[in-house]
Amino acid sequence: MWEYTEKVKDLFLHPKNVGEIENPDAVGEVGSIVCGDALKLYLKIDKETNKITDAKFQTFGCASAIASSTALTELIKGKTLEDALKVTNNDIAGYLGGLPREKMHCSVMGQEALEAAVANYRGEKPPEVEEGNIVCQCFGITDTKIKRVIKENKLHTAEDVTNFTKAGGGCGGCIPDIEKLIKEVWAEKVVEEAVKPKRLTNIQKISMIKEIIEKEIRPLLQADGGDVELVDVDGNKVIVSLRGMCRECLMADVTAKNIEKKLKEMVSEELAVEAE
Repeated sequence: MWEYTEKVKDLFLHPKNVGEIENPDAVGEVGSIVCGDALKLYLKIDKETNKITDAKFQTFGCASAIASSTALTELIKGKTLEDALKVTNNDIAGYLGGLPREKMHCSVMGQEALEAAVANYRGEKPPEVEEGNIVCQCFGITDTKIKRVIKENKLHTAEDVTNFTKAGGGCGGCIPDIEKLIKEVWAEKVVEEAVKPKRLTNIQKISMIKEIIEKEIRPLLQADGGDVELVDVDGNKVIVSLRGMCRECLMADVTAKNIEKKLKEMVSEELAVEAE
């Protein structure tokens, strides 16, 4: 038997924002009654402020599904669409004081309903229509969705994936495929971390900028009668002084931009060059 928090019990017995909004600005629908859980979210949006002025839902599901839907609507009312989209399934579970691990898919369903509603409002493709191969035939869940939920919730077992997506919760035939996807996700993560550029200290950054200007940039400018001198590095702002032919050249701004491009490429994308 699952242990529900008092908040879950209360919002199951006394749900808020239940029903349908007349002439809604956005509608998001996820899940399926056939699969056991379905949620339809209605939003009213102020077009001038882009804020959600009202949110209601209709759901078919268990106590966790009803409580999660209430939590979702309470969390997003009054927020702009951009801020509402920052609400995660973990925020929904947190609002409820936690959910049984086996019921976390209800909070994921709430997050997906919100994403679908916002996509509907913006005239975009619903996010639940994810490209990919069906892994769980019982619930029609793709490898794309499974990998996304694994990453977002840091899942490491097939049981976790079932709890958060329901994939594997039917016949269980897809469990080996789910385990394979888990390995793929975390193998990709290791590779990403390995190739991610390390954060430079200020001393390292200044040293690299000096070296590139001296060895890569100055020789090219000097060949055409110009020159450049590094004046200062203030955070990500690189201040240089163009000399010789470069100072009077009508293309001085272009020269500065080319220097900036080279430094962005070899040091950091965050750098900006300013010629004095």
